[in-house]
Amino acid sequence: MLRESDLEKLQLEHQAAKLFLRCYEQQYGIPMRHIWHNEPNMPDISCYQADERLDIEVAHLYGSEQEAMAVLGRSLSLDIQRELATMAQAPTERRLQVALERLLKQKALKRYHSKRTWLLIRNASTLWHHDDFEAIIGRLDFPSNHAFEQIWLLTDFYNPDLLRLDT
Repeated sequence: MLRESDLEKLQLEHQAAKLFLRCYEQQYGIPMRHIWHNEPNMPDISCYQADERLDIEVAHLYGSEQEAMAVLGRSLSLDIQRELATMAQAPTERRLQVALERLLKQKALKRYHSKRTWLLIRNASTLWHHDDFEAIIGRLDFPSNHAFEQIWLLTDFYNPDLLRLDT
């Protein structure tokens, strides 16, 4: 039986994946269908990109501890609290870059039983918008050893635009 916090996490992942599939299909004209959730050691979500299976690891980017708690509807783990506190100490103009690089580094440590894995990051912060991400994309320091074929970002939580980060 899943705990309430696990169900909330699954719902957030599912919502992010649905938004991504819809945006990707609209932007590229490639059908994206049938979402299902996976067990550990697999990316969070699987679907079909046209006729080919695609696995997607979903992550959410938060601007502050309070924002994460509001989106998640619960208290945060000690690790997330530490990471958000570190990010908050960065100069304001670098905060987004620090937060995004932290998330990329964290996800680069994971390994999956999957032939094709994409990383989807959903911006869950009202602090940052599409233009903010475009302004830093060329300065991002990507981990060299990660399992992702492509890395995508839904730039706005409620009105998402799609941005590919790894190009």
